[in-house]
Amino acid sequence: MNELPSNPHQIAGVLAEALPYIQKFHGKTIVIKYGGNAMTDAVLKRSFARDIVLMKLVGMNPVLVHGGGPQINQLLEKIGKKSEFVDGLRVTDRETMDVVEMVLGGLVNKEIVSNINSQGGKAVGLTGKDGSLIRARKLVRENGGASVDYGHVGEIEAIDPVLVHSLDKVNFIPVIAPIGVGPDGSAYNINADTVAGKLASTLGAEKLILLTNTSGVLDASGNLMTGLNMKETESLIAEGVISGGMLPKVNCAQDAVRAGVKSAVVIDGRIEHAILLELFTDRGVGTLFHF
Repeated sequence: MNELPSNPHQIAGVLAEALPYIQKFHGKTIVIKYGGNAMTDAVLKRSFARDIVLMKLVGMNPVLVHGGGPQINQLLEKIGKKSEFVDGLRVTDRETMDVVEMVLGGLVNKEIVSNINSQGGKAVGLTGKDGSLIRARKLVRENGGASVDYGHVGEIEAIDPVLVHSLDKVNFIPVIAPIGVGPDGSAYNINADTVAGKLASTLGAEKLILLTNTSGVLDASGNLMTGLNMKETESLIAEGVISGGMLPKVNCAQDAVRAGVKSAVVIDGRIEHAILLELFTDRGVGTLFHF
């Protein structure tokens, strides 16, 4: 746990350092992908909720998108259903989709809403089905020359921001589960990072924050890279330095910045108050992506 400064002058210094950032982000939309340890550790859940409430109180418009893979796995195990993954994507048949909706749109979403509200915020839980927020189509990919059927796994066709804008205007904090709706009303499970990135660009967000279980993007020697532009990022991907589970997050950050989001950052959600450290301090935390 991070120790707060006890010296009054240190506290004053922290507040003074935060002031220009509060001014910079006042009235701006910040989209946050919430997942990993920050969503399962009790201390981190409480500090995250407090951070979100503080952001709203100082005039920012935080919008949350959350995952819930481990919780889905646990419930599937309880009902004796085996999880199947192809190229990192969960194959989602009708029964699995029912579990996904129950966990993401119900259990996980409502817990996050409750945590924020218990800290004095006004959060509202949504899925992409609400108000046709996330319009989706069935994901189709080729693997070895053959089409892979992932079931109810979708890709984003469009995002309608009206509902989110309406909630922001009356000081509510949207908490969104990454479930899309097809033309026939079918539900689709969509990658939460992808939803966060697309939502950030659609809303014209000032910043996209992706919480992970690592300190950020590491170089070949394992050292944290605090800032990367597009050219540097492409080189690191080509060299294989950025790979595995970090690659989708980096691609999401790049896509968001290319689409007009001012900056995107991958930060360590295992650090208490990581959101505040990123937004309100000169050093920040994690890896910042920019043009």
